[in-house]
Amino acid sequence: MDHIDHILIVDDDREIRELVSSYLKKSGLRVTTAADGRHMRKFLEANSVDLIILDVMMPGDDGLVLCRELRAGKHKSTPVLMLTARNDETDRIIGLEMGADDYLTKPFAARELLARIKAVLRRTRMLPPNLQITEIGQLLSFGDWQLNTSGRHLLDRNGTTVALSGAEYRLLRVFVDHPQRVLNRDQLLNLTQGREAELFDRSIDLLVSRLRQRLADDARGSSYIKTVRSEGYVFSMPVEITEVRQ
Repeated sequence: MDHIDHILIVDDDREIRELVSSYLKKSGLRVTTAADGRHMRKFLEANSVDLIILDVMMPGDDGLVLCRELRAGKHKSTPVLMLTARNDETDRIIGLEMGADDYLTKPFAARELLARIKAVLRRTRMLPPNLQITEIGQLLSFGDWQLNTSGRHLLDRNGTTVALSGAEYRLLRVFVDHPQRVLNRDQLLNLTQGREAELFDRSIDLLVSRLRQRLADDARGSSYIKTVRSEGYVFSMPVEITEVRQ
């Protein structure tokens, strides 16, 4: 029997839940709805789903809090698509930092939501084999820095920990796993967020800028992340890999 993707919709707006649920069911998907975080948690205690749609603006625990909670628990690998009423790129990045795989701004067309769902599911299941991220339990050394993949933290030359957001960690992890290889915006978004770039979408560019600041990397004379005009970015520093003792 063919697998039918199961989608969980978490939104406090009953009309949106019913409309989206009806459309997705007609499109051949299995759908469960929850009005808030409490109902979401109760359902996920005994069930698993293929993708979760989270509204950002909800009473009580909002979508950002719930997304961060999901990423820390047993459903950490379940794709999350966030719905937001705010069209601010900074707000979108916050959602991605919490671990969301994609976002969609309200109001949205149901066909667009379905397309996003299919794209996220496809990309999370079919990442190219030559672009897979390495397993945890390694120390990745480059220049004056070390990235500990067990603790998910960055260390400077003095052994001081430098805090990274979730989005910054994922982006740096992709770069150090693929040194001296030009990665375009689609590939970076695919590997870090499970989606393709949209027209005028500059979230990756903003994250690269923030990551450069963490690495004390001047874009004009970059030692680590170089911009390749009309192509993307390349992590130019050699990377040494050693195992971390547990």
